[in-house]
Amino acid sequence: MSTQPIYKSPAGEKAIMALYDGVLAHWPVPYQTLTIPTRHGHTFVIACGEESAPPLVLLHGASSNSMVWAGDVLEYSRYYRVYAVDLLGEPGKSAPTRPAWDGPAYAEWLADVFDALKIEQAAIIGISQGGWTALKFATYKPEQVTKLVLLTPGGVTPDKLSFMFRVVPLLLLGRWGAGRVNRLLFANQPVPAEVEEGMILIMSHFKPRVGTLPIFSDEELQRLNMPVLLLIGSQDALRDAEKISARMQKLVPQFTATVIPGAGHALMNTTGHILPFLVSAEGVVP
Repeated sequence: MSTQPIYKSPAGEKAIMALYDGVLAHWPVPYQTLTIPTRHGHTFVIACGEESAPPLVLLHGASSNSMVWAGDVLEYSRYYRVYAVDLLGEPGKSAPTRPAWDGPAYAEWLADVFDALKIEQAAIIGISQGGWTALKFATYKPEQVTKLVLLTPGGVTPDKLSFMFRVVPLLLLGRWGAGRVNRLLFANQPVPAEVEEGMILIMSHFKPRVGTLPIFSDEELQRLNMPVLLLIGSQDALRDAEKISARMQKLVPQFTATVIPGAGHALMNTTGHILPFLVSAEGVVP
C-alpha cells in the first residue's frame, strides 16, 4: 500500500479542497457527509435522498472525486438513497492511501463501506477506475449488487497504449497541455467552462496514480449475475468501445451496451441512459 504524498504541494491540495468545498456548498439536494473507517483507510461519503429509498452507490474515476456527480445527483435522489463515495488515493476527502490493485483490497474496502452504511444490497454506478472498482466488488460479492452501471470501465480489455504516449508529454506543458488532455478525454462533447477549469486545477496539483488496472478473467466476469449496463463513447481515446462490449456480451448473461456516438472517455449528461435501466423492473433500457 502506497503512502507517498499524492499532491505536488500543500498549497495545491488546499486549492483542490477549496474547489470541492465550493461544489458541496451548491450541492443541488440536501445532504450529509460521513467519514467511514475501513481496513484500508478512512472513506468520505456524501449521502442524499430519502433514507428509506433503495441505495445507489456512485464511484468516480481517477484524478477526480465525488463532485463529478453534482450535475446528476438531483435526478438520482428522486428514486434512491444516494451514496457518493470518494475513492482512496484520489484528490478527494478519503485517505491518501493507495492499496494494491492486484488482490482483494478494493473489494474489501467497498465491502467495509457497505457494512458501515448498513447496505445489504445496492445498485452501483462506476466511472472508469470507479467502474473497475465496481466490477471488483461485483465479482467479489455479486449477491450485494442489484444492478451495475459501468461508464468506460477499466479492467475488461487492455487500455490503448497510444493514449499514455499522447498524454504524458502534454502533462508537462502546464495549463495548455492540460487543456489538450481535456480535449482528448471529451472528444466532440462540449465541456462547460467550470468543468474544464476544475480538471485543469486537479491536473496541475495532483500526482495521478501510475500503473495498469488488472484485467478481469473470464471466470470473474461470469460471476456478474445482475443486470449490467455499459455506457462508452465511440471516440474514447483510452478504451476500445467495441472490444469491451463484445467481451462482456459473451460473458455476462444480463448485459446491455450503449455506445454514444461522438463521445469520448469522459461522459457527460448520462442520466437519460442510466435511469431507465435502473428503475425498470427488467433492468433493460427501453
